[in-house]
Amino acid sequence: MNTLAQIWSAGDAVSRAVALLLLAMSVSAWVVILWKAWVLTRVRADLARAVAAFWAAPDLQAGRERLATLDRERVLLPALEAALLRPEAGTLDAGSEAESRLTRRLRDALHRALAQLQSGQVLLASVGSTAPFVGLFGTVWGIYHALVGLSAGGSISLDKVTGPVGEALIMTAAGLAVAIPAVLAYNLFGKQVASCEADLEGWAHDLREMALQRARREA
Repeated sequence: MNTLAQIWSAGDAVSRAVALLLLAMSVSAWVVILWKAWVLTRVRADLARAVAAFWAAPDLQAGRERLATLDRERVLLPALEAALLRPEAGTLDAGSEAESRLTRRLRDALHRALAQLQSGQVLLASVGSTAPFVGLFGTVWGIYHALVGLSAGGSISLDKVTGPVGEALIMTAAGLAVAIPAVLAYNLFGKQVASCEADLEGWAHDLREMALQRARREA
């Protein structure tokens, strides 16, 4: 059986380009998978610890300090800062209703946190959906290249065809090997991000109520 080095040397520029593309897609997908697994593990742990520690604090300043320490990926702290931010005098922001202003700021902070959590999902979806077709293209081209080479050499027999065709089919297997981990990771991370999103929406809602209550007491 031919080694990968022999298959590489027997291929032309197109088949080598396809192989390199699949390798680049695999490396990039695995980098994102490992990075997102690490980030989402930290975020899910911090959401439970940091929110509980904030509400258990004796005052707002102590709660903010606890949150800054426990919120390692900074998905909770921006919403708190948005809820406590005072509007600049003489601006449209200052002239709007307090409830509308809080809703707008918390919505923006929530969108930024979700964009941070969803980072890398597009790449995983792209790799998962295109890698099989890239591998299939490599297979089709490899078979065509092998048949052209065999026809140039004279008679074609089954034993001469099966070897090159089998080598070309490696591209299809490579495409699936690249796509399957990316698709599985995309689905798993999507579920985890949705769970974090629900927690962040609850956090933003609670902060809005707290800020409105503070505003009523100060009025």
